[in-house]
Amino acid sequence: MGIRIKAVQRKQTVGKYKDTYRYQMAVDNYNSLSSSKVIEEASARSGINKSMLVASWSVIADVVKAWSTEGHIVSLPGLGTMRFGVNATTVQDVEDVGKELITCRKVIFTPSTEIKQELEETNISITCYDKDGNVVKRVTSDDSGKVEDPEDETEDPEPTPDPTPDTGGDDEDDGGLAG
Repeated sequence: MGIRIKAVQRKQTVGKYKDTYRYQMAVDNYNSLSSSKVIEEASARSGINKSMLVASWSVIADVVKAWSTEGHIVSLPGLGTMRFGVNATTVQDVEDVGKELITCRKVIFTPSTEIKQELEETNISITCYDKDGNVVKRVTSDDSGKVEDPEDETEDPEPTPDPTPDTGGDDEDDGGLAG
């Protein structure tokens, strides 16, 4: 199938390109599939009764929630791993360390090698729309592309504007911020 991208010409209102029209790309997702649809498809492909899959799905979700809230990195077979983390500001003085430094909590998913390979080999089609909504160009790519590795921060070519570091538990001692 492939990944569909919409590149829409929009007027920039801030930053270096303020008051110019630039094409902004975003994935054009088809829709969100419900868990019942996923279970139905899994049942059809595997021959396993839907009620057994529903029960299994529910128990696996409970286990993932329980273990991840205990600070474990949880394997999602065939997909990758999931863990919880936080973004937090830094302070120089230990007396200033407190929960108010945490700026957000997050779920960190690290895809398996197989999933990254699948994404790398998936073709991409881009449809470009001008500011009036007219299609002005279509681009299709079936070449391999670079896949972001959330565990390798050196791959990010541009620093993010958020000055808060990820303290999602990569280090053995994260100062208690990941729990």
